[in-house]
Amino acid sequence: MNLKPLAVTLMTVFFSMGAAHAQGMTSEQHSAAKKQIEADYKAAKAQCGTLKDNAKDVCEDEAEAKEKIAKAELEQQYKPSAKHKREVDEAKAKGAYEVAEEKCDDSTGEAKDACKKQAKADYEKAKADIKATKY
Repeated sequence: MNLKPLAVTLMTVFFSMGAAHAQGMTSEQHSAAKKQIEADYKAAKAQCGTLKDNAKDVCEDEAEAKEKIAKAELEQQYKPSAKHKREVDEAKAKGAYEVAEEKCDDSTGEAKDACKKQAKADYEKAKADIKATKY
């Protein structure tokens, strides 16, 4: 049995797979992925409707943050660049801050104030880290 033709065929398949991956996604794939992100957001937000009070607010903030992060990551996948990588990091930092701040509303008095200060401090540190990062 001659394995040389099989080896050549397998190498050709692997190289063509790598070339297709390196090309990135098509505009149709990008559009479909964006629609999926929006559908996921609507579904997550609908699930929040079953909650009450601050739990509902936290759920909605989490859904919004996930959508923004997913859209930023999609843009980075579609057109990789330093700008898009920075936007991903910024979306993650802002989303984490907004969710953390909303969770603080479960507390009262000094505990709530301390929670909000910590959320703000964490956000400011994340922004400083992003600014210091060389993309």
